[in-house]
Amino acid sequence: MAKHGKKYNNAVSSYDADQLHTGEEAVNLVKSFATSKFDETIEAAFRLGIDPRQADELVRGTVSLPGGTGRNVRVAVFAKEDKHAEAKEAGADVVGGAELVEALQQGGSIDFDLAIATPDMMSEVGKLGRVLGPRGLMPNPKSGTVTPDVAKAVGEFKGGKIEYRNDRYGLVHVPIGKASFDAPTLLENLNAMINEIVRVRPASAKGVYVRSLSISSTMGPGIKVDIPEF
Repeated sequence: MAKHGKKYNNAVSSYDADQLHTGEEAVNLVKSFATSKFDETIEAAFRLGIDPRQADELVRGTVSLPGGTGRNVRVAVFAKEDKHAEAKEAGADVVGGAELVEALQQGGSIDFDLAIATPDMMSEVGKLGRVLGPRGLMPNPKSGTVTPDVAKAVGEFKGGKIEYRNDRYGLVHVPIGKASFDAPTLLENLNAMINEIVRVRPASAKGVYVRSLSISSTMGPGIKVDIPEF
């Protein structure tokens, strides 16, 4: 069983962990528990009524958070040379073509958080399945990371667009901002994420879809959110 520090234990003892809170209450609580010296990330965790083993019940996509994420996302672009300049101008941190693929195949450093590729590069990028796949970094058309308009994609992901997907347990974990964000901004981001999760409900999902939702800071406990409120 994981051991927690004094601050975490004090936070847990200060509220009822089983109580459902409004979005505003939850945001204010989670901010009050984020007392670390660094700017903690605030994350939302959805438990969905889906069967992750069924391809038609997978929940995956992208959403632009109105308040941004507060995170510096390092973006890599796989494209042919004629796209390199626009990718760099848009703010891409790593840009390359077949030579970048080869370097990563040979054990090069993966110094990026998200990968974007042009459609004509996917035959090359596909060779990196064993390298990028386990890290969740493979470009995918469904997530908007395979596109001919690399400048637009880089700008969107640098500006607060995030990718989400369910794990094998039917959970979706997503960042909704930083502890330094004011409460209204965090609440706006949370609402945007809730609306997106509801929007992409698989047609084949039966029964209760969003079974629970909680938010927490990097070092803090989870706060349960009252879903019917939304």
